[in-house]
Amino acid sequence: MSGPVGPVRLLLADDHPVVRAGLRAVLDTETGFEVVGEAATAEAAVRRAVMGGVDVVLMDLQFGTGMHGCEATAAISALPDGPRVLILTTYDTDADIIAAVEAGAAGYLLKDAPPEELAAAVRTAAAGRSALAPAVAHRLMDRMRTPAEALTKRELEVLQLVGDGLSNLQISKRLFLSQATVKSHLVHIYAKLGVDSRTSAVAAATARRLIRR
Repeated sequence: MSGPVGPVRLLLADDHPVVRAGLRAVLDTETGFEVVGEAATAEAAVRRAVMGGVDVVLMDLQFGTGMHGCEATAAISALPDGPRVLILTTYDTDADIIAAVEAGAAGYLLKDAPPEELAAAVRTAAAGRSALAPAVAHRLMDRMRTPAEALTKRELEVLQLVGDGLSNLQISKRLFLSQATVKSHLVHIYAKLGVDSRTSAVAAATARRLIRR
């Protein structure tokens, strides 16, 4: 895939106006970039992407209520000739990274990245290549080196919901799984983390930045 001809057209998707203003200020100083739209919700980002005329979407993960950034990323990535999605977030947990990559994100950057790193990531994504923050790439490499110890995407989803305080019944309803399947996932999670309780699993996973708290 070749990059766009002319300026890279950007859509800024974040529910905080101050963040969008800051991104616009940084990107407006770069040659070859044009901010063509802003979206305060993930739903609005999808609607704007469908309209066309966007090369790269800078997508936050958390938008409060409504659609999650990963859901919007999947919807936008599925568009024919749609824009590339670059995740820009404060979260660097395995649960978030894996979900975003599987949703089709072209890159994953943290909000504390310096301006030059952000600009380089945008250009990389626009050119059709992957743009991962060094810390994110390192976490993915660690998962590949020890696949037997790494929690699967589903296990991370289950454990994140445990951390959010949901019961097995609530988790089964949220993820459309049987309670027996949820229990099976927890058994595997405990074995991989070397723990024997929900509390210990959440504590260990939080310490290793596998899930958010």
